[in-house]
Amino acid sequence: MGCFECCIKCLGGVPYASLVATILCFCGVALFCGCGHVALTGTLTILENHFSKITADHAMLTDIIQLMQYVIYGIASFFFLYGIILLAEGFYTTSAVKELHSEFKTTVCGRCISGMFVFLTYILGIAWLGVFGFSAVPVFLFYNMWSTCAAMRSPMANLTSIDSICVDVRQYGIIPWNATPGKACGSTLGDICNTSEFYLSYHLYIVACAGAGATVIALLIYMMATTYNFAVLKFKSREDCCTKF
Repeated sequence: MGCFECCIKCLGGVPYASLVATILCFCGVALFCGCGHVALTGTLTILENHFSKITADHAMLTDIIQLMQYVIYGIASFFFLYGIILLAEGFYTTSAVKELHSEFKTTVCGRCISGMFVFLTYILGIAWLGVFGFSAVPVFLFYNMWSTCAAMRSPMANLTSIDSICVDVRQYGIIPWNATPGKACGSTLGDICNTSEFYLSYHLYIVACAGAGATVIALLIYMMATTYNFAVLKFKSREDCCTKF
C-alpha cells in the first residue's frame, strides 16, 4: 500500500461531524464564557454608578454576578474536557462503523460508553437551550435602553421634554424597589448610553448569546453523530451474536 492510499485510509476514519461539532463547541463556549464574564462586570459597574448608589441595595445582585462568573469558569473547563472526550469517542465509533464488514469487534463496555454519551449529550443540549434563552434576556434589556436613547437623539422625534423619558431598571427585578435612584431620565439616560461600559456590555451580550446558539448547534451535531454511530454499533453487535451460531 502506497503513501497516498494510506493517507486516504486514515482520512476515511476521521469523524468529520464530531470534528466540526468540537470546533464549533469550543468557539461557542469560548465566546459565551469570555464575553459573558466581561459583560457581567460592565453591567455591575453601570448599576453601581447610575442606578444603585447604595451598596446594600445591590449586594445580593453582586453576589449573584460573582457566582455566575464562577459558574462560567466551570462551564469553560467542563466543555473543554467534554469536547475532547466526545471527539475521541467519535474517532472510536467512526473506526468501528468504517470497519463494519471486517474483523473489528465491538465490546459491551464500548457500546455502553457510547450510549452514555448519547444520553448525556441530549441532556446537555436541552440545558443549553435554556442557557441560550437566558442569555437573550440581557440583550433584550440593553436593547430597550439603547432604543430609548436612540429615540431621544432622533431628529424625527417630536419631544417637548426629554426629561419625561426614563428607564427604570427596578421594574425588571434587577435591583429592589427601594434602590436609589433606580431609574435614569433625559440627559442622564443619554450619558449612560454614551459610556464605554454600556456600549461594550451591550455588544458583548450579543456575542455571548450568539456563542450560546453556536454551542446548541454543536450539541445538535454531536447528538446526530453519536446517535447514528451508537445505532450502527448496536446493529453490529447483534450481527456478531447471530454469526456465532
